[in-house]
Amino acid sequence: MSDKAQRTVHIKWVRSGIGFTHQQKRIVRSLGLKKLNQEVERPDTPQIRGLVAKVPHLVKIVEAAPKPAWALAPEYTIYPPKAAPAKPAETTREAPEKEVEKAEAPVAPAVSESRRRSRIAPTSADASGAKSASTGEEASPKEGQPEA
Repeated sequence: MSDKAQRTVHIKWVRSGIGFTHQQKRIVRSLGLKKLNQEVERPDTPQIRGLVAKVPHLVKIVEAAPKPAWALAPEYTIYPPKAAPAKPAETTREAPEKEVEKAEAPVAPAVSESRRRSRIAPTSADASGAKSASTGEEASPKEGQPEA
């Protein structure tokens, strides 16, 4: 990049626009200043210098504040992932019948005990001593209730 492209100027809004013309307030706003005592960095061009010259009583050109040392150091370092060492291939395989058994066995989702209880909640017929619909046996008065 050329030297001109790298030059910037820091502008600070130092005085309120109250009591000044609307045009001067618009100039401050066009510089990118929204709040009092705010600093912005703009390219050092004749156009920006001309805007600052129109409202020198409201804005000031200040030196750039040096960056703190902690901002220059990275927070953390990202290292590339390490390749895992290759495992030796196993020469023996499980018997094919074990694989068949694994494939045939249906896998039921794990249901917690509290969910099972909530699914078997007794109805009014169960509590009265009628036969349970799920087991066909006499229902006890405490069936389906959580244990204390």
